[in-house]
Formats: sequence, C-alpha cells, structure tokens
Amino acid sequence: MQQIRFQLSELNLDGLCSLSMPQPVSAVTPIAELPADKPILLMLHGWQDNAESFSPLFPLLAEHFHLVAFDWPGHGWSDPRASGNYYHFVDYVDDLHQVVSLLPNRPLFILGHSLGALVSVCYSAAFGERVAGLVLIEGLAPLHEAESKAPARLRQGLLSRHRYRERETQRQQRSMASFEQALALRCNVNQLTQEQLTPLVARATYQQGGRWYWRHDNRLRCDSLYRMAATHASAMVGSVACPVLSIIGSQGYRQLKSVQLASAGWQNIIQHEVHGGHHCHLESPCDVAKQILLFSSQINEMT
Repeated sequence: MQQIRFQLSELNLDGLCSLSMPQPVSAVTPIAELPADKPILLMLHGWQDNAESFSPLFPLLAEHFHLVAFDWPGHGWSDPRASGNYYHFVDYVDDLHQVVSLLPNRPLFILGHSLGALVSVCYSAAFGERVAGLVLIEGLAPLHEAESKAPARLRQGLLSRHRYRERETQRQQRSMASFEQALALRCNVNQLTQEQLTPLVARATYQQGGRWYWRHDNRLRCDSLYRMAATHASAMVGSVACPVLSIIGSQGYRQLKSVQLASAGWQNIIQHEVHGGHHCHLESPCDVAKQILLFSSQINEMT
C-alpha cells in the first residue's frame, strides 16, 4: 500500500492506494490517466474508522483493481473541518464528489462501509454516470425518520453542539497511557481482535508527551441537525441505476436483511451474507473479496 493525499478546496484528505503517487492529487495535478487493464475501486470507510479499515482487502483485490481509500475529514490523517463547521451528512457527499473529480474520467466502482455506504448511495443517485458498480458493506439507504421528528432532531442536535463547546472549554483532551490501552478500548467497543484492529487504531492515534490520543475530531460526536424523510431516502435509492452488491454480516445490523430489499425501490441489487458483525470485512476479508470479484466480473461481462 502507498500513501496518497487529495488536496481539496477546503482541506486535505490522506489515504492509502495501490498506485504510486509521488505528489499530492489536486485540481492542478489530478490523476488524469491510469492503465485501462483494471477498473478503479474507491473505498469509503465508516464513522470513526479510517482507510486502514480496508487494509485486509488490499492484497486480495490489488491485482484486479486500482485501489484508493481515503480518510474522511476529521478521521485518521485527514484534516478536520474548519473551525465553526460540523459534519453534515451531505458534506461527505461533496467530499466524495471532489475526490472523484480528481480521478480519471471513467466509470469506477465504489465500496462503502456503514457511513461510507450511505454516502456512496447518495453520490451514485446524483452522479450515476460516474459509477459502474456499488458495493455496500453493512449499509443501505441513507438514515431517515418521520417528518414529525424534525423539531426534536433539531433540538437534540443543537444541544449536542452546546455540550461539545462546554467540554472543549472545561476539559483537557482525553488521553491514554499506552497504545495497548487504546487498542483494548476499541476492541471492546467493536468486539474485534487486536490483530483485526491494530492497523486501524495505529492510524487513529498519536503519541505526545508520553500519552496517547485519538486523532478523530470530537465534533464527529455531535448529533445531526437534520435527517432525511423516508420519501427522500427512497428517492435516493430509486435513482441508483448501477448494479449494487449488498454485503452484510451474519451478526451485523438485522434491519439490513434482504427481506426488505424488494419493496425498498432498488433497481438492481443482490445481497450476500458473510460471517461477522458490523465490521465483517475485517473478520471475513477473503469472503468479502470473493464476492466483490464475482460481482465486478459479472458487470464487466455485461459491458
């Protein structure tokens, strides 16, 4: 894996790739061309994860794709959003659009996990001409709720920002005594092994003054001020024209089971279950890679 940096208009996004990129990728120096022998697979991680979430898949897929994975703003090595800004869901779609604009102008595959899956669905709905196929790991339609909950949602979101501001002025940044402590905390939260999470936690932490700190921006924990209505989410799903592969974990989110797909408005979707929970791509990378390769080969045969 190689390091890569995308210089967007407002911030830099760092990531990993199977390419050799000696200089940052920007509007001045985009990736204009790549060998046409294999497609691009853009990999989008979940909330409070980072690009290392996909490191087990890299050796399994690099022969078949040009792989690119980046850290969302406020995650991993990427810049946080500017002071006074927060992490609105639709802004992630804008981040993705900016990254895609710096890649060769041809359809690409997008793999999204959790938050990354929801973002990729909305991007594919709006810019379907850029997406050849969509792989969604433990994520489907954008989060949505009843319109009647909008006032409570707004109140909850504004109060969470108020609590964040109070914490930032009254309390020192949380630290840990060692990397092992940080790793143990994350293993406990995600119910994964140290081997599975070490690369991700290494990218998510830094050491300073003998203590260890999380890199992620604390504003990520602020609640959203707005969530789509069901009709909005359905419109997004119904506008995704490319083939879609849904991969779910056997112990993952039960609401993602295929029994709901037929009535959800997807045009062209298949679902496959693998062993594991919400991070099934870390628990069963070989099975996940196998499904991705089968899915992409079927699309290539049709084009």
